Amino acid sequence: MNKNSIIGFALIAALLIGYSYFNKPSKEEQTVQMKQDSIAQVEKQKSEEALKSQKQTPQLSQNASDTTLLFHKAYSGQSKKIVLKNRKLALTLDTHGGNIVDAKILNFKDRNGKKDITIFSGKDQQMKFMLSGKNENVVTSDLFFTVTNKTDSTVTLTAKASNGGSINFNYKLNKDYLIEFSVLAQGLSGMFAPNYNNMDIEWTDHCRQQEKGFTFENRYASLTYKKKDGGTDYLNEGKDVVDEKVEDVLDWVAFKNQFFSAVLISKNDFQANSLMTSLPQKKGSGYLKQYGAKIKTFFDPNGKTPTVMELYLGPNDFRLLQKVEKESKIGKDLELQRLVYLGWPLFRIINRWFTLYVFDWLTGLNINMGIVLILITLLLKLITYPLVKKSYMSSAKMRVLKPTLDEATKQYNKPEDQMQKQQAMMGLYSKYGVSPLSGCLPMLIQMPIWIAMFNFVPNAIQLRGESFLWIKDLSTFDPIITWNHSIWLIGDHLSLTCILFCVANVLYSVMSMRQQKDQMVGQQAEQMKMMQWMMYLMPVMFFFMFNDYSAGLNFYYFISLFFSAAIMWILRKTTNDEKLLSILQERYKDNKGNPKKATGMAARLEALQKQQEEIKRRREDSSKNKGI
Repeated sequence: MNKNSIIGFALIAALLIGYSYFNKPSKEEQTVQMKQDSIAQVEKQKSEEALKSQKQTPQLSQNASDTTLLFHKAYSGQSKKIVLKNRKLALTLDTHGGNIVDAKILNFKDRNGKKDITIFSGKDQQMKFMLSGKNENVVTSDLFFTVTNKTDSTVTLTAKASNGGSINFNYKLNKDYLIEFSVLAQGLSGMFAPNYNNMDIEWTDHCRQQEKGFTFENRYASLTYKKKDGGTDYLNEGKDVVDEKVEDVLDWVAFKNQFFSAVLISKNDFQANSLMTSLPQKKGSGYLKQYGAKIKTFFDPNGKTPTVMELYLGPNDFRLLQKVEKESKIGKDLELQRLVYLGWPLFRIINRWFTLYVFDWLTGLNINMGIVLILITLLLKLITYPLVKKSYMSSAKMRVLKPTLDEATKQYNKPEDQMQKQQAMMGLYSKYGVSPLSGCLPMLIQMPIWIAMFNFVPNAIQLRGESFLWIKDLSTFDPIITWNHSIWLIGDHLSLTCILFCVANVLYSVMSMRQQKDQMVGQQAEQMKMMQWMMYLMPVMFFFMFNDYSAGLNFYYFISLFFSAAIMWILRKTTNDEKLLSILQERYKDNKGNPKKATGMAARLEALQKQQEEIKRRREDSSKNKGI
């Protein structure tokens, strides 16, 4: 890697560090903002609860006593709980509102060790269907439904109107995590305007914290939606977003956390201009986000065509989501697997068509997930080994040529002669058949893989709850020490795998710096010393970034660096410098007898030098003319 490349990488790193530092609010500002947000949230919740307690019951009794209302009989009744259950999911519905009030994903332990995940319960989640009639507006959450056609996996809930008509909710729990749901009106055609053909849905949910690491899990919790024309998008997961307008027609809306999601899917689309809300919750509240979606979909008041939807309540498992989509009766390309984020296009391609298949194959062997990560690392190292070896040999060639280049360019050690020195060096490299840029190849090879795994590992639900060595759960951090109060940049713990990764990074940087130093000529070696601090600063920066990250990701990076260092050490021990130098000298003799025109960087340096010499000559001529 030459000086310009090193300076370029250093400047990029400096810009990233500087941007992060200067744009981060101070500790005092964070404290004040957190207090203000907490006070505002508490006041808002108190006012909402007070409003509900004061108005809800009187309004219901008033509606029930108002015999002019179409559904006045449905405004009073008795709340009953109905349970639908299969081997994967347990649902509890309430006849008051016809809504699912409790949902448990079975056989997944929660963060407290209980055997089932409660994805929502009680008032955490509510789904209102709102219809605008000629004389009144109907909100289904206010109605009491009666139960018909009840089995272990199906139920029909009916809200009866005074004219003999009704609104029917039909639920069917499939064999896994998918619920078929439809809304059908009967005998209500005259109660709505002739052109009325849609209904409003207001869906709210308090997304529960399911994992040990609040900060890390919250980073992967987002309100996500699928556009009808293709592609998914999501709300900013780190900021308060209230009623953001989404202008696209949508296929589904998902209230997503790191490993589990609630997804509402519409057969007849959700119309354009939906309003989406995502409010991050305070650490320690037990919740990650407060989600909200105000959407519209098709409704037939004549009762000929039901409003068909599906609700997915389950894990964010790529292969499972593909399977569920095949079972769906919606008949669309839903792309539910997009709930498992695999990175930007290049990194998504790596994860989608390589990492996933390798991961599926290895997990199918029923071996420990820590071993799976080690085997994936070994496989990636084997695939990239030929290119890494070629890059190392290029660096080795530069190392054995260093004494020769020092001697050949010693007359250019003055600062004003650096351009000539660079040109002379490039000319010599060309004659010896050496490319100085090849030394950067290992970093260029590994960077896309590192970033791809950065996206893959935190979203791999297979790591959830899996232990390895001292690590109790590969999907979250592994603390060796914790404390009660959060420290800026560090948090409330120290993660052992993060420390191992950062120490390994320092050691690998030392090895790389020594290798670079061995091949630098003249002032390049001096300039390299100025860059060392950046190489040592990066692992420190990584510590502050990755202390909250999953142990699985930190462990992968640690193993990857270990194998990279081992490969570098083996290549160094197995390289015969004397034999390599003799081969280069023979090549030099051949090229000296058959001079080639400079290409690449050597040609650019030569052209730049000629341009500077021409400018210098003109200045000298101008000075002479002025003197005359």
